[in-house]
Amino acid sequence: MEGLDWLSLFVRWFHVIAGVAWIGASFYFIWLDNSLRTPPEWKQEKGIKGDLWAIHGGGFYEVAKYAYGPESMPATLHWFKWEAYTTWLSGFALLIIVYYFGASAYLIDPSVNALSSQTAILSGLGIIFGGLALYELACRSPLAKSPKLFALFLIMMICFASWLTTQLFSGRGAYIHVGALVGTIMVANVFLNIMPNQRKMVAAVAAKGEIDPAWGASAKLRSVHNNYLTLPLLFIMISNHYPMTYQHPQNWLVLIAIMALSAWIRHFFNLKHQDIKKPSILVSGAAGMLLLAIWVSVPVSQQESTAAASAPQNDQTALSADDKAVQTLITTHCTSCHAASPTDDIFKVAPLGVKFDSWQDIKRYAPQIYQRSAVSKDMPFMNKTGMTDEERQVIAKWFKEQ
Repeated sequence: MEGLDWLSLFVRWFHVIAGVAWIGASFYFIWLDNSLRTPPEWKQEKGIKGDLWAIHGGGFYEVAKYAYGPESMPATLHWFKWEAYTTWLSGFALLIIVYYFGASAYLIDPSVNALSSQTAILSGLGIIFGGLALYELACRSPLAKSPKLFALFLIMMICFASWLTTQLFSGRGAYIHVGALVGTIMVANVFLNIMPNQRKMVAAVAAKGEIDPAWGASAKLRSVHNNYLTLPLLFIMISNHYPMTYQHPQNWLVLIAIMALSAWIRHFFNLKHQDIKKPSILVSGAAGMLLLAIWVSVPVSQQESTAAASAPQNDQTALSADDKAVQTLITTHCTSCHAASPTDDIFKVAPLGVKFDSWQDIKRYAPQIYQRSAVSKDMPFMNKTGMTDEERQVIAKWFKEQ
């Protein structure tokens, strides 16, 4: 278990590094493309259709974009692809390590859908790659010729995926699968379209042949899709730290709202790069986030808040003496935070969506309880409830004897 945690740490670390590199390059080139201006006539005569000047790191930079290509192919031509590929590979590895190896704890929520681990994993993979296939078919259909209609299709597809995943998985598992779908679409845009079209362009320029305008137009369309999907994906990447979003009764609507607001904020910056300043977008985006926060923070009805507590509990007579001792320890030290209705003065929603309201819940999270209470000893949080070393050993002994 501890080895898996270390593996998760290293993969997550690498994923963040790769993601920063990909997002940085993506944002830079979108900014670059939007910031290009009509060059002076002497540059146009050389085939340059846009240029800009910048200063950074104590030096001046001159950037030029050719309408066709350079007179001769440079010895070194920088490509940008591995930032995307390594981000996806490490992200998918992390999905397997955390959500598929730990499906019973993090992916499956019996109160939502009592799936088997195999069914849940296959469902998750089906949503990710089935959604990608649907998106790719749409991109290659006449629908792609109308950017507005295609944007509507993409929004509807993501909305449906958000709803569907929350009907199948835990809130946390649902959000991460929508993120995996979006991330897979983004990297597929690079692998299946942007890179092949760029190779065609390079080959054509090297051979002094003609460039098909469709190559650049198609790659640009996919780049724009990736640009607007970036901020929504970033939220999903950190969403597991904010259970008030994915544990909300309408968690799929919360996800859609945050993704839409994130894309709307991104639109402000895209316009700004073109010297179109619309602060109303920032104001409306901030107002939207405030309204969303108010809505999510409104206490649910008494009937909803007590539903979990009133649900039938497991037959306690079937528990051994050790089981009952552990259940008593968990109730004493953990359920003030990890419950459907926490009583802690700080945590008003169960951290990470982990709840110990029943013995079934405790069994589901047994490896995590053992790891966090008896190995790393970082739980209970700040040891607020005063769990002793002797009590931690009781949990360790119980876990190892299962």
